Amino acid sequence: MPRSRRVLSRDLVRSSATRRTELVQFADIDEPILVTRSKRRRRTIGARRVGGRMELQIPWGLSAAEEHRWALHMLERAEQSRHRVAPSSDDDLLARARELARRYLPPGTDGPVSVRWVSNQGSRWGSCSTLERTIRLSDQLQGMPRFVQDAVLVHELAHLVEANHSPAFWAIADSFEHAEKAKGFLEGVAYAQSLPPSDF
Repeated sequence: MPRSRRVLSRDLVRSSATRRTELVQFADIDEPILVTRSKRRRRTIGARRVGGRMELQIPWGLSAAEEHRWALHMLERAEQSRHRVAPSSDDDLLARARELARRYLPPGTDGPVSVRWVSNQGSRWGSCSTLERTIRLSDQLQGMPRFVQDAVLVHELAHLVEANHSPAFWAIADSFEHAEKAKGFLEGVAYAQSLPPSDF
C-alpha cells in the first residue's frame, strides 16, 4: 500500500470472509474515508454517506491506487451535488434578480418587473424583453449550481441596459465574478446534450 494511505481502524462494521471495512486516511484528502471491500462486488463502485462519513464500496481486489482514485472521484461528485440548489419559486427568482441588479447594473437602473422559470426556451438558457422588462430562465437551469443561474440572470439583466451584445453589454455581463466559469459549465452541458453553442 502507498505511504499516502493510512488505516485508522478496521472492522468498524461487522466483517466477514467476503467483506471488510476500514477507516482510511489519505494524505491528500481532508476527511477519513470508510472503505468497504466486498468479494461480491465485481465491477461496480459505490459511495454513500454513513453517519456523516463518506463510505466507498469497492471490489475486494481493487488496487490501492484505484481505491485512492475512486475516493477522490466520489468526493468530487458529492461536493458537486452539495452545490446544486433546489428549484426556487418565481418569487425567489425575482428577489435574486433584483439583488443582482442592485449589485451589477449601473446605479439608478430599474430592475425587472418579472422573472420566471419557463420550459419553452429551446436551446437558450434565458431571454429578456427590454420593453416589458421581463426575464425568462430555462427550467433546465434548475438544480444547476447557483453561480451558473446567477451568471445567466446577470447576462439577461444586462439587456435591460444594453439591448444588443455591444461592448457595453459585455462589460456589465462579465462583471459577474463567476461569468467565465459559468460559461464553461454551460458549454459542457450543451456539448453533452448536443445543443448548439449559446452566449446564454
